[in-house]
Amino acid sequence: MYRILFICHGNICRSPMAEFVLKQKVSELGRSDEFEIASAATSREEIGNPVYPPARRMLQTHGISCAGKTARQMTRADYAYYDYIIAMDRNNLRNLERLIGPDVDHKISLLMDYTNTPRDVADPWYTGDFQATWDDVQEGCDGLLQEIL
Repeated sequence: MYRILFICHGNICRSPMAEFVLKQKVSELGRSDEFEIASAATSREEIGNPVYPPARRMLQTHGISCAGKTARQMTRADYAYYDYIIAMDRNNLRNLERLIGPDVDHKISLLMDYTNTPRDVADPWYTGDFQATWDDVQEGCDGLLQEIL
């Protein structure tokens, strides 16, 4: 079983997009039973809120439902539980260190580190460009799956 937790600041845009994109990809491969995939925030400000409407619409455009998903904050227990903790940007890495301390088990990485062009995932909260975020998430999830499988 591969346990993967995607992380972003509020858990309403990028990390839920990555969560549901990867769920769709492993389902298409017929391997959903081998994965547990979730997402969480480094902050508390969006806890309980649903996926941000433009992110939800982007997922829906591609036939992916995120119904019922609400933002939650990552915990130290999550660090112990998940095999892969994948942040969307370097700010998330800094916030993770404040939440859980040093990454002694080497579980934390950036999503785009699994691509040929490592970088932060575009943040649509600031850019408004959900297509760029979608493209980054697709590329990152493909690279992650190649690494794992």
